Amino acid sequence: MGYSPEIIKQNEKYSILNGAASTFSNGIVTSYIPLLAISVVGASNQQVGLISSLPSLMTVIAMIPGAWWINRLEQKKGFTAASIFAARFFIFLLLLIPFFNKEWQAWMLVGIVAAMGLPNAIATLSWQSFIGDLIPDERRGSFFSERNRVLTLVGMIVTFLIGFIMQFYDKHSPGPYQVVFFICFLFGLIEVYYLIKHKEIPLKRVKKSSKGFGKSFEIFKHKPYFYFLVCAILFNFGWQMAWPLFNIYQINYAHASAFWISLFTVANQISQMASYKWWGRSAEKWGNSVMLSVAGIGMASAPILTVLSKNLIYLTLINFLTGIFVAGTVMLLFNQLLHVSPDENRTSFIANYNLLIAGMGFIAPQFGVYLLEAYSMNSAMIISTILRLVGGISFLIVVIYIDRQKLRPIKRRSA
Repeated sequence: MGYSPEIIKQNEKYSILNGAASTFSNGIVTSYIPLLAISVVGASNQQVGLISSLPSLMTVIAMIPGAWWINRLEQKKGFTAASIFAARFFIFLLLLIPFFNKEWQAWMLVGIVAAMGLPNAIATLSWQSFIGDLIPDERRGSFFSERNRVLTLVGMIVTFLIGFIMQFYDKHSPGPYQVVFFICFLFGLIEVYYLIKHKEIPLKRVKKSSKGFGKSFEIFKHKPYFYFLVCAILFNFGWQMAWPLFNIYQINYAHASAFWISLFTVANQISQMASYKWWGRSAEKWGNSVMLSVAGIGMASAPILTVLSKNLIYLTLINFLTGIFVAGTVMLLFNQLLHVSPDENRTSFIANYNLLIAGMGFIAPQFGVYLLEAYSMNSAMIISTILRLVGGISFLIVVIYIDRQKLRPIKRRSA
């Protein structure tokens, strides 16, 4: 009933190809939406904050029915592919915005980004559960580190090329953005194609037990999961509150063009790519929670280091430095989530995590923008640094009080 080594290898290959297309379709769009918002459609600070936070609200709305439905699927591939296609279709709608009246464009952008968050949230949950079934626990560390490394390389090359080309055009002109979004939509179709190529063995679902967030709180009685969740919520609040602040600082304060935004991203991706294997090996040696703490503490340096200078070369170097810790944070958070979520009803555990993190993702950016408006950019960034630092240290508490139990009674799996 399990997957043979040949099928696992094949699925890993298609997962990397699917991820590469996703890096182009979703990743590039995500990078250029803030620049489009500020430089082309003239979005305010509040609208930039909404662009960061509303997708998280959509995640909150989508998560409970999405988990309920996915838990009842014997095969998740078709549902995941349909969700991804729906999400990528909104990329096509983005390129239509400049054809409408100027005074409505910013709010149209906010609305489309928010609506895109709904299928995106379901697609993310479905993909996480789907890939968790396909890739065995003992393969995840090495596979995801390799996958992330390849995807980061793809993202780096594509981002640099697009940024280099965009510098020859007026950053206030919508035309280049429309071309980029259309190409991203085409890659979204390729992303769906390679997801469909995965080989999936149907799972027999036990119909009776589906513990969703609203139905039962027993899921929180699983101590390793609960303590991880508390730490992740604390860290993510400090992490996410600075997302719109970085965009506003780089574009409005440092006056970065599309080319410099691309350089920031590329510098970040180079260090991510170079450090993925180190994070994977270190996690195998010291454990996910210990290395999550290291990554979280490193991430705490990003906000305060950013506001020290508006020099674009300096900001590029800071993005290179923080990319090291971004790699560890993204990879280890996901690995640890899978690690503390039992095989039985894994989708519900993942859904509850995504739901609560998305709740923070809606509140935190608004809080960051509030601090910016009420006080200053420096004050907002310093508070983000403090919260990230406290969150990063909290993962060490998990090591001391929870990881000693080794998760043996519940998981029957190795780390």
